Amino acid sequence: MAILNLLPLSYRRPAFVERPETSASQISTQQSEDGSVSQADTSLKSIKSGSSGGIPPPLSFDRIIEGGTCPPCTVRDFMNYLIYVERSAENLQFYLWHRDFEKRFNEAQTPDLALAPEWTPAMEEEAIARIKKEQAKKARVKPSKPSKPTSPAVTEIFKGTDFEKPIQKPSVATTIATTPISPLAGSNDADPFGTPPRTPSDRGHHYPISTTATTYNTAANEAFALAGLKAPFTVQPFRVELDRIIATYIMSGSPRQLNLSDREQKAVLQALCFTTHPSALRVVVKSVESTLRQQAHPNFIRWSICNGNPVRVTFARCLGVGTVALSTIAAIVLTLSSVARGWRALAAIGWVIGIATLMAAYKGMCVVLHGLHHRHVRPWELFVVDEEEHQQGEKETNGKSETSGFEDGSNSFENEPWVVKYEKRNLIRKIFDREVWVQEPALRQIQDTIFLQSLLFAFICAGVLTAIFVPLSGGNLF
Repeated sequence: MAILNLLPLSYRRPAFVERPETSASQISTQQSEDGSVSQADTSLKSIKSGSSGGIPPPLSFDRIIEGGTCPPCTVRDFMNYLIYVERSAENLQFYLWHRDFEKRFNEAQTPDLALAPEWTPAMEEEAIARIKKEQAKKARVKPSKPSKPTSPAVTEIFKGTDFEKPIQKPSVATTIATTPISPLAGSNDADPFGTPPRTPSDRGHHYPISTTATTYNTAANEAFALAGLKAPFTVQPFRVELDRIIATYIMSGSPRQLNLSDREQKAVLQALCFTTHPSALRVVVKSVESTLRQQAHPNFIRWSICNGNPVRVTFARCLGVGTVALSTIAAIVLTLSSVARGWRALAAIGWVIGIATLMAAYKGMCVVLHGLHHRHVRPWELFVVDEEEHQQGEKETNGKSETSGFEDGSNSFENEPWVVKYEKRNLIRKIFDREVWVQEPALRQIQDTIFLQSLLFAFICAGVLTAIFVPLSGGNLF
């Protein structure tokens, strides 16, 4: 009942927040430089003002991350939403890893921690100022004219001679992004929560020779070199793990590259070149956490309110429109007939049902599912049981298993088995798909409020329509 007091009839669900093209830290930096209000800055202000609107405290970002919520609002559901709907799971994956890394670093008692001093805010500001100065200097230099591409005829003439241009090899980041990571026999599939592990054998994964710590170190050194930095000391604590983070999240072309500006990327690389202290990632964590709190989290709550899949919601809208149309036709027929005026009020029943169904469907809810406090199982959840049983059978027969999704270290899911299976599912089965109970009390209260709002709006509209049709004089046509 305490939650119900937080959700009055004037409640509005969280507004959809567009994904900003630039990071939040870059926007705030631009504002502090010139004081102007750009379109990106306006977007950020709207995000901040609406970040907590429509989200009750039991569904706050911190509550979800700490594991204090029930399905479908757990951190696993949040991750699935970012992977399959928003396609930006790298932010949450990096954020969860950094929380764990910071905890492990503070709990470590090894002597080599003295080699990893803190990256202070003053050092960060100095590095950013140096990067700004270099970028301004480069901007004043006139760009050279691009060279004309060599024609195929000329290339064929010099083929096999000393003048032939060498073929450019793919970068280390490209190699890491395209190299599959296959689990050992008897292990689970690649975990979307799994940032590259601390050791090659962590989480039961077996990494090929091309993606061992040596390759990650080479990729990190390549990122430092591109930023004009020297390779850091390898004796610093957690250096191997941070090399994997650079190769996976920070360097250009990495499989889970974060949305960082060039200035932010160079700033964090300078910090990581100096130390392996968690404070070296302050710039990245600030940008990632801002995006998660102000954009991804409100959109996730808005999406979780929908209890039906898109096909079911469309079906509910069609039912609502059809019910309203049939009720209106019935009211018109009764008005044109010779029956008593009181019979025209019966159309109000259909108007209430139709308008309430239509309004709830407009907000992504099916009133039938809501009456049971049920929701449709997500497409990627439908075949989980079947896939687990199939993989268990494969292990029992030949001791081998195949990966499904995330095998290349990225968050791509197009090759997962459920995608093809769900596309082949017929329309009727999608409308009446498998249902589960909504366990999160706060989410049920939000859905109850939206249903009451739809019902109240339907009664008002039905009352207005009834007041229009009942006083009309009968047509006495039949």
